[in-house]
Amino acid sequence: MNLEALELSTQVLIAEARGRGVEIELLDADDNFIALRRGGRTEYVKQATRTSADTYISALLMENKEVTKKVLRAAGLRVPAGEKFRELAAAEAAFPAYRGKKIVVKPNSTNFGEGVAILDAAADEAAYRAALAAAFALDASVLVEEFVEGREFRFLVIGGMTRAVLHRIPANVRGDGRATIRELVEVKNRHPYRGEGYRKPLERIRLEEVELAFLAGQGLGPGSVPADGATVFLRKNSNISTGGDSLDLTDTMPPVYRCWAEQATAAVGAAICGLDMIIPDVAADGAEAPYCILELNFNPALHIHDFPAEGMNRHVERHVLDLLGFH
Repeated sequence: MNLEALELSTQVLIAEARGRGVEIELLDADDNFIALRRGGRTEYVKQATRTSADTYISALLMENKEVTKKVLRAAGLRVPAGEKFRELAAAEAAFPAYRGKKIVVKPNSTNFGEGVAILDAAADEAAYRAALAAAFALDASVLVEEFVEGREFRFLVIGGMTRAVLHRIPANVRGDGRATIRELVEVKNRHPYRGEGYRKPLERIRLEEVELAFLAGQGLGPGSVPADGATVFLRKNSNISTGGDSLDLTDTMPPVYRCWAEQATAAVGAAICGLDMIIPDVAADGAEAPYCILELNFNPALHIHDFPAEGMNRHVERHVLDLLGFH
């Protein structure tokens, strides 16, 4: 079995399963589809976290961001204010309501940060229309939401408990006073943790249309030379799938936020969930501490918690196998 052809999350799950005496059959390498067998039992797993432990309806709930918000709001949890649009013309006509506000424009049913745009309060109508066009190109309905200030964290909840927490930082480089941004990206991409197609813990940083436009907004370009020690961000969104960094904060995350993540996961009946939460100040850990749950993700990646850019390996694949009864 050529494990290197599989996504890293599936690789780590297979390695742990073998250590537990579980027989593995590779059903479809392109789809990362495997069968796990032991003691007369068979469990089918796709992409490491699509399993029989989750019902079809829980997956559909997490897939639809607008429905997710309604379910979480009904459960007494905090979600961003916003509006759903099914027609581009109606969304464009709503610009006056959002003028002067920092907002997020995103497809209703996509993952990995695809089609997500964060617009500053100073953004003009042309930028708003461009963001809508990009989002509608990926989905039949689009959300326009308030931008919630704070740090973004990914909670991985498996079997009703928070197993790992990451703080994700947008794709960035740190200047040395000599190298250009393009050269700094090339150096950072040489790290053995960076690759493509989710076969490495971190994705390579790109310098394409989105990154170049974001740099231009800062008065920079790929040939600019950042000052020594200066951090230059290449994107607004913090997804690891677009070159972001990951910092493991599992041991320092206060219990109140873990509890809210677990309540949100339970509200949609999910067994495995990747929850994105904004927290303005993690030091505020009382019952009234501010937070906002951005979305719930079905089929969350495991490898980002095993191989963070900073922090320890959480071996989260162990909890998936435990959930499936392969102790």
